[in-house]
Amino acid sequence: MTRHFLIVGAAIAALSVAACGQKADETKGAATPAEQAATPDANPAATVPTPADETKADVFAMKAADSDMFEIEAAKVAAKRSTNASVKKFAMDMEKAHMKTSEALKSAIAASGAAITLPTMLSADMQSKLDDLNKADAKDFDKKYADGQVDAHQAALNLLQRYAQDGDTPAIKAFAAATAPKVQEHLNMAEGLKKGFDTGEDVAKAKEGR
Repeated sequence: MTRHFLIVGAAIAALSVAACGQKADETKGAATPAEQAATPDANPAATVPTPADETKADVFAMKAADSDMFEIEAAKVAAKRSTNASVKKFAMDMEKAHMKTSEALKSAIAASGAAITLPTMLSADMQSKLDDLNKADAKDFDKKYADGQVDAHQAALNLLQRYAQDGDTPAIKAFAAATAPKVQEHLNMAEGLKKGFDTGEDVAKAKEGR
């Protein structure tokens, strides 16, 4: 009889633990941008070993500044060329946000004591991307801008996360760690924008019988 009660008790305890685990899973909400930025699984590319040159403060700073300048200039192009309210709002937000991160990078460099002179012109690669955006047909512009924003923010996020992990200068590592969640949020916004245009394109093709 005693053994029977022990077995029943153990079964009830096991069911209680399982129920608690299920409840915890059900109540767990979606990850915030900060959690996404800090979770390697949310961004597999960031788990790739950091290129040796990108662990150096000067190389990282040059690439981060180049990325910010591209975002600002691309936003200005979108503000002028787009007729889509969502695109224009996103562009305005990106211009303001990346002006702030540009200033934060300068402050981090000053705090670090590193002798780094940031670029004042876009790299050839970024200039080429900006030129392509400027050349886009009016009917394709919004989608091209949205696609480019996803790619640009993913690359920036990878750069920030990797330097935050493997960088060689504490003050600049702190900047990278603090900025990554903001860029993750921008990436999420850009993906939402892109999805809207991709869905619209699919609907248009369906109407045409393609």
